[in-house]
Amino acid sequence: MRLEGKVALVTGGGSGIGRAIATLFAEEGASVVVNDVVLEAAQKTVEGMGPAGARCLAVKADVSSSAEVKAMFAQIAARYGALDILVNNAGIGETDSKHGEEIRRKAEARITELMSGGKIATHWDATSEMSDADWSRMIGVHLNGTFFCTREALKSMATKNRGAIINMSSVAGLGGLEYAPHYSAAKGAILSFTRAVAKEVASRNIRVNAICPGWIDTPMTAGQGESPLLLRAMLSRIPMGRTAHPREVATAALFLASDDSSYFTGQWLSPNGGLFIGG
Repeated sequence: MRLEGKVALVTGGGSGIGRAIATLFAEEGASVVVNDVVLEAAQKTVEGMGPAGARCLAVKADVSSSAEVKAMFAQIAARYGALDILVNNAGIGETDSKHGEEIRRKAEARITELMSGGKIATHWDATSEMSDADWSRMIGVHLNGTFFCTREALKSMATKNRGAIINMSSVAGLGGLEYAPHYSAAKGAILSFTRAVAKEVASRNIRVNAICPGWIDTPMTAGQGESPLLLRAMLSRIPMGRTAHPREVATAALFLASDDSSYFTGQWLSPNGGLFIGG
């Protein structure tokens, strides 16, 4: 029970990695506020916790909205008082299903061209063809959402001068994804934000770290794995030869949230099976 007596907020907790983190935190004794933009999804996570769910709360909020984030933290304060742990996990993949299908089509074409030994004639053109709306929405959910939630969490944690914040970045923030410059930019910025805030609030005994997952088996990545060709190509780049389960990211989050990581701040952990290995 490494989180017994702690109050934790997990954004984007209605599915995937967020659900796994929220569930594990509850198992470890925390009172977990499960946030999602879809209330029913957050409620399903809480219901799946069993008896531990009785001390937990599902809250609807779009983290890209400063006003909705403030309202969510007001609910948290009213029920639990100060917050101990924040996991900025909320995120989106492709903002448009047609765009996602186009990426899969181009990826398959490029792989086929590469395997044939010819010149690659299918170009990504992701940046040149990206709309203002797609860019803004991706940055809004990932980067602005991380900022809005962190700002409110720090106000709460400062009342006790302790706390842990875990920001969800990605291997895309470490090495970049050629077909998702907006996602890569947001995740890279989250890493820099993590380092800056970690230095800022260390004097308050508040630790700020990040997780950079690789390919995790979640609803957000499900569409990309539907193509056997793309799946084989992706697995060939992972030395461990498999994707990860959300629980394998949740255990990293538990480490960073607990006293086991009491001397960690401004750092990132990357459960990625060897997809990205670097300093």
